[in-house]
Amino acid sequence: MAAARQRGPRGSAVLELPRKPRLVCVEYPGLVQDVGAMLRTLGVEQGVSRDLCDPAKRLELYFRPKDPYCHPVCANRFPTSTMLLRVRRRSRKKQQLDPEEQIQPEVQFEMEILGIVTTVYKFQGMSDFQYLAMHSGPDGKQTSMYDKVLMLKPEEEFFNKDLPLYIPPPIFSRLDTPVDYFYRPDIQHREGYNNPQVSGENLIGLSRARRPHNAIFVNFDDEEVPTKPWMLLFRTGRNSWVRPVSRNAVKANISVHPDA
Repeated sequence: MAAARQRGPRGSAVLELPRKPRLVCVEYPGLVQDVGAMLRTLGVEQGVSRDLCDPAKRLELYFRPKDPYCHPVCANRFPTSTMLLRVRRRSRKKQQLDPEEQIQPEVQFEMEILGIVTTVYKFQGMSDFQYLAMHSGPDGKQTSMYDKVLMLKPEEEFFNKDLPLYIPPPIFSRLDTPVDYFYRPDIQHREGYNNPQVSGENLIGLSRARRPHNAIFVNFDDEEVPTKPWMLLFRTGRNSWVRPVSRNAVKANISVHPDA
């Protein structure tokens, strides 16, 4: 579309609003100096296109795209009705006849509507806590473990390495937006009321209730672990698991279809 050069009655430009192309706006939370590096934080063009095809999916931004332990920042999708406008400012100096006379350059603005923006992604949440693959030595020195915990090529020796324990949680914060927590007020009792003494009888959820369905309970500090179920389980469960009716039905089906 050519730039608009028409002027309205008060000097305002008259532009034609095109129906296409339809654009998507991403409010990137940073100053973009390298477009390629910016796209890599969003999952390159394939990752962005995959998120755009699913309206219920949030756009994820990884500040360290090469780090698999990096927690992303998510953007929410909103409908909008805006447009992308290109404005060019052209100035042309006039010929100066008198050296003492100050001549202002002639300025001209050209505007062009590049497209209609129908969807916008806004990063409204906070970034989650980040946990780096580092190990603290006896002297307090921090060493990187990325070359040890990341398998760059398939090899059997990778699983036999002697490494420090490194099991980071997959997520730290359940929500990425701050919410107001409403504390319950203290219960006001009548005069003369005394709180009961704390004991195991009046506590709710002190331990898990035992299930009397032939289960074997094992504590964490038990040295022996059962290797087979209770014999009582076979006695009581055999009658309920295998019924004569179902057994006869299987035999009849095999006799009718012997090759099945």
